Amino acid sequence: MRFMKRELAAASALNALPNRNASGKVGWRPLWVLLGGLAALSILTFLSLTQGLANISVRSVIMAIISPQDIADHNMIRGVRLPRTVMGLLSGAALAVAGALMQTVTRNPLASETTLGVNAGAYLAVVAGSIFWPAMLHQFSLPFAVVGGTLAAAAVYGLGGGRKGTPIRIALSGMIITLVLSSFTSAFILLNQESVKGIFLWGSGSLLQNDWDGVGFSWPWIIGGIAIICAAVRHLDVLTLSEETARSLGQKVIGTRIMAMAIAILIACVSVSVVGPIGFIGLIAPHVVRMSGLTRHAWLIPVSALWGAAILVGADTLARVFADAYGELPAGAVTAMIGAPWLIMLALKISRKAQSATNSGSSMSVGGMQRRFPYTVLVAAFSILLIVVWIASLTSGSMHIPLSEVMAVLTGHGEDLYRQILIDFRLPRMLVAGLAGMALAASGSLLQSAVRNPLGDPQVIGVTGGAGVGVLLLMVAIPQIAMGWMPAAAIIGGVGAAAVVYSVSWKRGLNPTIITLVGIAVSAAGAAIISMLVIQAEMKIAPALAWMAGSTYGRGWPEVWQMVPTVCILLPIGWWLGRRVDLLSFSDESSTGLGLRVRRVRLYVAIVAVLLASISAANVGAVGFIGLLAPHAARILVGSHHRRAMVISALLGGVLLAAADWIGRIVIIPKELPSGIVTALLGAPYLAFLMYKAGKTRN
Repeated sequence: MRFMKRELAAASALNALPNRNASGKVGWRPLWVLLGGLAALSILTFLSLTQGLANISVRSVIMAIISPQDIADHNMIRGVRLPRTVMGLLSGAALAVAGALMQTVTRNPLASETTLGVNAGAYLAVVAGSIFWPAMLHQFSLPFAVVGGTLAAAAVYGLGGGRKGTPIRIALSGMIITLVLSSFTSAFILLNQESVKGIFLWGSGSLLQNDWDGVGFSWPWIIGGIAIICAAVRHLDVLTLSEETARSLGQKVIGTRIMAMAIAILIACVSVSVVGPIGFIGLIAPHVVRMSGLTRHAWLIPVSALWGAAILVGADTLARVFADAYGELPAGAVTAMIGAPWLIMLALKISRKAQSATNSGSSMSVGGMQRRFPYTVLVAAFSILLIVVWIASLTSGSMHIPLSEVMAVLTGHGEDLYRQILIDFRLPRMLVAGLAGMALAASGSLLQSAVRNPLGDPQVIGVTGGAGVGVLLLMVAIPQIAMGWMPAAAIIGGVGAAAVVYSVSWKRGLNPTIITLVGIAVSAAGAAIISMLVIQAEMKIAPALAWMAGSTYGRGWPEVWQMVPTVCILLPIGWWLGRRVDLLSFSDESSTGLGLRVRRVRLYVAIVAVLLASISAANVGAVGFIGLLAPHAARILVGSHHRRAMVISALLGGVLLAAADWIGRIVIIPKELPSGIVTALLGAPYLAFLMYKAGKTRN
C-alpha cells in the first residue's frame, strides 16, 4: 500500500512539473531561447571588445582574435579587453545561476544575491580583510567573501521568517541587512582610506581587468559549481513541489537545499571577490528565462547562465560606450539602473497574483509593554533626555568645556573662546542633529502608517536616495552654487522619487506591498546614480561617503534656519492627520467602509513624510534607521494611537540623532564617525530583535 501511494505521488509530481506539452516533450521553445541567448551573447561579446578609451578599429579587433601580432592594439585587445569580457561572461553566468538557485531554494521570486544580502556581506568581509589582514586576504580572498556572504544570507533568511517568510518580508529584510552592512563598510573605508585606496570603484562593481589573473582564479570555481548543479537538476525540479511530495519521492530535501544554497553563495562570492558586488543579474536573468516558459532546471540553469553573461557584458559595453565623455562607469551601477525597473515589473506581477499577501505580511503589531507609562510622563521624560544629550554634546569634543562655562555662554556671558566654539560650531550642529532626528522619525512614523508596513522608512521608500541624487546632481552641475540651494534640490529629488513610487502604485490602489517594492527599486537606482556621480565627478571619497552615510559635520546656523520651519510647520500637520492615519491601520475595505478616502489620505500623509525626509537629507545626508527605530519604540511605549506615537517618535528621533552625533565626535577623537553610521551600529541589535519579535507575533 505504501509503495502504491509513493507511485501515485510520483506520477502526479511528474505531471505537475511545468513546461511539458501533452506528449511529455518540452517543444521547440527552449531551443529558440537558447539560440537567441547565444546570438545576443556573441554580438555583445564582440561589441565589448570594440569599446574603450583607446580608439581601435573593428578590423584590428578581428585580427587580434584570429591572427594576433605583437603590436599595441592587439596587445590591448588580448591583454586588457578580452580578459575583461571573459570575466564579464563568467561573473554574469555565476550571478544568474546563483539567483536561480536562491529562488528555487527559498521559493521566493525576489530572491537573489542582492536581495539576500550576499553582495553586501561579501563586500564587507573583503574590505575588513584588506584593512586588518591584507596579506591573508591576498592569498585567501574567496574564503573571506564566502564567510561574509553566507552570514549575511543567513541573517536575512532568519530575520525574514525563514521558510514562512513572504517575498516582501525577505526582500525588506535583505535591504535592511544591506544597509547595516553598508554602514560598517563605509565606517571601515572612512577610517582607513590609505588601506583601501581604489576600493570605491571596485565596490560599485567594476569588470576592469589588467591581466588574466582574475579569470584564472574564478573560472574553475564558477564552471565547476555550475557543472555540479547541472548534474543535480532533477533534484532541484523536485524541490519546486510541496515538501511532502518531495519526501514521498525519496528526495533528501534539506540536503539538496543546503547543497544548492552553498553553491549559489560560493559562485556569487567568487564573482564579488574579483569584480565587486554587481546587483540584479541574479534577479533579471532567471526571470527572463522563466517568462519564456522554461522552468525545468535542466534548461533553466544553463540558459540563465547564458542570459546572465549576456546581460552583464551588455551592461559593461553600454558603460564603455560613454567612456570618452564621462570616463569609466562601474558595471554594477548600470545593472542597478536596468534592474530597478525590472523589480518594479515583478512587484506589479506579484500584486496581481497575490493581493491577499499584503495584509498578512504587513501587520503593524510587534507587541507592546505590559504596563505603559502615562503619556505626559513619557513626553516629559524624553524632553528632559533630549536636553541632557544636548548639554553633554555641548561640553564634549576635542576641547572639553565645563558645564558652568556652557551655562554662562548660553546666558550671554562666558569667555570669548568658549563663546566662539559653542555659538559658532557646537550649538548649531547640535540643533541640526536634534531637529533632523525629529523630522526623520516623524517621516518614518507617517510612512509606516501610509504603507501599512512596519519596515516603512524614508530610505526604504526611496525618498532619501532621491534627495541625495538631487543634491549631488546640483553639486556636480554647479560646483560654485550656494549651499542654500541644496534643500530645494533635495526636495525636488525626494519628491521626484516619491512621485515615481506613487505613480506606479496608484493603479494598484497604493497597495502597501507595491509601494514598498517599488521604493526598494527606486532606492537601488538612486544609489547607482549617486555612485556614478561620485566617481565621474572625482569627488573626494571621504566627503562623499560621509554625506551618503549621513553626517552632521560642519553644520551651522543656515542649516538650523532651514530645519526650524520644516519642523514647526510639517510636524503639526502630521499630527493633525492623526485620526485619518489611525484608520489606515485597518484593511483598505474597512477604512473605505468607515468613510475614509484611502488613496487621498495616503497621498497627503506621504507628501508630508517626503518633505520632512527630503529637507532632512539636504541638511544631514542619508541618515538611516531613525525612521525605522523611533516609530517602533514609540508604538511599544504608547500603542498605535498615531498622534501620541508621533510625538514620542519625534522626541526619540531627536535623542537618537543628537546622541549619535555626540558619540561620533568623541569615540575616536580626533577623528569623527558620521552620525548615520553610528545610528546604524546602534540600531542593528534593536532591529534584529524587532524583526524576530514581529516574526514570533505573526507565527
